Amino acid sequence: MSGICEGRVVVVTGGGRGIGRQHALEFARQGAKVVVNDLGTDTRGRGRSGGPAQTVVEEIRDLGGQAVAHCDDVADWDGAGRLVKTAVSAFGRLDVLVGNAGYVRDHMIVSMTEQDWDDVIRVHLKGHFLPLRHAAAYWRERAKAGEPVDARVVTTTSGAGLLGSVGQANYAAAKAGIVALTHTAAAELGRYGVTVNAVSPAARTRLTEEFFADMVARPETGFDIMDPANVAPLVVWLGSAESAGVTGRVFEVEGGMISIATGWSHGPGVDKGSRWELHEIGEAVNKLLAEAPLPGPVYGFAQS
Repeated sequence: MSGICEGRVVVVTGGGRGIGRQHALEFARQGAKVVVNDLGTDTRGRGRSGGPAQTVVEEIRDLGGQAVAHCDDVADWDGAGRLVKTAVSAFGRLDVLVGNAGYVRDHMIVSMTEQDWDDVIRVHLKGHFLPLRHAAAYWRERAKAGEPVDARVVTTTSGAGLLGSVGQANYAAAKAGIVALTHTAAAELGRYGVTVNAVSPAARTRLTEEFFADMVARPETGFDIMDPANVAPLVVWLGSAESAGVTGRVFEVEGGMISIATGWSHGPGVDKGSRWELHEIGEAVNKLLAEAPLPGPVYGFAQS
């Protein structure tokens, strides 16, 4: 197999189903050797099975590609470390890390338990950080040894992380944290030859089919906007050598639409030059609000 990722070694977490599966398959079609990581849980993180990861590995091998399965927990320090070691042991190096693993525990804030919060933050945010931490150490070691490094990290955020989402405070907070992690990692790792970008996909997955069935249903005819395969070309391009000049960016992708999320930046300001008096604050804030663009609406919030 040949393509824009010919010979590159790629890790995809959460690669056993949905969007992650499509990433893994497309990387393989483009010539990459793929480590398919998946813990094999249900949509709420229960149970374990090596079946999903191994199934994708067999699909890749049927395509004529090379792949191995890895079924450790990426939100565990040692498990994430073994993930990087698996890539190096199986294929000699690591070039691309795609973070995609996750699940949801949706509740309104007043009903959400501490465990709901901890579990979702752990799998999404910690599950992105730990593989990145081990991969970054590997690439830094290669760079300091004088070896050429042309590595890529692609993280997965969500519209919930960019704008908020009613009933998903834990998920939204984790996905927002991934954006901050992406920006920081891009700034820190560029010196070692590593780029870091995020994607915010809209697609049909086990999670979206469970909670937004009508919204993501397959059309009877025409272009399937919510096909998870629509997301893979952007992710694979970001994992290729062609994307060398792109880092620290957040891309939204849905169907045939790719856009860049601009995120937070410094907006209008006013400097009095001395401490504000309380009676002055209201007028100053109202002036700033009149000059600043409105934030996008929170998903699921019906404004009156």
